[in-house]
Amino acid sequence: MSTTSTLPHTGAIDAQQRLLGVAARAIGRAHLAHAYGHCSVRLSPSAFLVCAAKPMGLIGASDTGTVVNVHEALPEGVLGEVRIHQEIYRRHPHIGGVVRSMPPAVMALSAARLTPRCLHGIGTYFSAGVPLWDDPQLVRTPEQAAAVAETLGMASAVVMRGNGAVVAGGSLEDAVVLTWYLEDAARMDLALRGAGLSDRAAVIPQADAELRATRVGRIFERMWEYLTAGDSESMAMVSA
Repeated sequence: MSTTSTLPHTGAIDAQQRLLGVAARAIGRAHLAHAYGHCSVRLSPSAFLVCAAKPMGLIGASDTGTVVNVHEALPEGVLGEVRIHQEIYRRHPHIGGVVRSMPPAVMALSAARLTPRCLHGIGTYFSAGVPLWDDPQLVRTPEQAAAVAETLGMASAVVMRGNGAVVAGGSLEDAVVLTWYLEDAARMDLALRGAGLSDRAAVIPQADAELRATRVGRIFERMWEYLTAGDSESMAMVSA
């Protein structure tokens, strides 16, 4: 299957390249990833754009992403775990952005085979629970990638034991915001456990959590603005 016939026009791809850079740097600045990790944005039903294979916080305006077809082998120079992105986009047409990151509190909980509980407002965006991919190995085969995507199911995030997380959203902006939310939920859970208060933690019931997990009031937009504040390309996108 050819990718070229399904791609948006050049101007739209250029805009997505800028968005990808802004998102990658935001993830790096928020300490949600270090040298490792990657993010991507959907271009069409069969193609997406993945960021350059370098630390996300160091990606500059000249570091363009690579177009990847969801049905074909990875292009040369694309990181092996981008197969996870392929599988998620292939299975879920509603997903518009994917973030593979290494959030520290998420990592700490995962080493104990734990994922964040729904304990505060920001955690309610994961009220249905966060599944655990119980394997510390890097994902290097299509079979592994398919299994990670299967574990994700219809959830917004999957935690990989001792190996970070993958978050999927309706847009790349959503995926970045949800990655920050996931880490904040893990931070809260880890703090209570560290204080010996885990048994007293008031887990929010799913019905209440679903009511709290609103998008009214520019909830996601304000967090995106916070995470991208000061990025020159982000400011240029707004002014355009």
